[in-house]
Amino acid sequence: MSRIGKLPITVPAGVTVTVDANNFVTVKGPKGTLTQQVNPVITLHQEGNVLTLNRPSDAKPHKAMHGLYRALVANMVHGVTEGFSKTLEMVGTGYRAAVENNVLTINIGFSHPVILKAPEGITFECPAQTKITIKGANKQQVGNLAADIRAIRPPEPYLGKGIKYENEHIRRKVGKSGGKK
Repeated sequence: MSRIGKLPITVPAGVTVTVDANNFVTVKGPKGTLTQQVNPVITLHQEGNVLTLNRPSDAKPHKAMHGLYRALVANMVHGVTEGFSKTLEMVGTGYRAAVENNVLTINIGFSHPVILKAPEGITFECPAQTKITIKGANKQQVGNLAADIRAIRPPEPYLGKGIKYENEHIRRKVGKSGGKK
């Protein structure tokens, strides 16, 4: 069996998981409600507070779906209980961000500020002028929004200026060698 797919998912107190006849999984918790359509080949069994996913055979597509849907459902349970967050850092002179009424304003060296409104279920925080924290229950939505913000001005390899993930390592290039021969 799949190392990921065979792991049971423990559902904490305060979280309800419902599976309808079409394998449509709904997870409700303190941070919101998430839904996911699971392939009909994968079967879900809930006993008490433990949720397990099973596959019909060891065929390669079934093995792939087994691990995928187990990870998606586990991320849904984690998201409605604790939530997910990504932190971005801005490196550069005069680069700063501010949040007001869940609207993010970024000054990143353009002639105009970049203004982003948070989608539903997502919140922005600025613990410092050069840090942006994105929080939400949906892992995919948080990651996509973080990637979109990073794409506004990705870090460049010579000075490292731009927007980068918190623990991202920027491979630096050496500048001109200079000097005449």
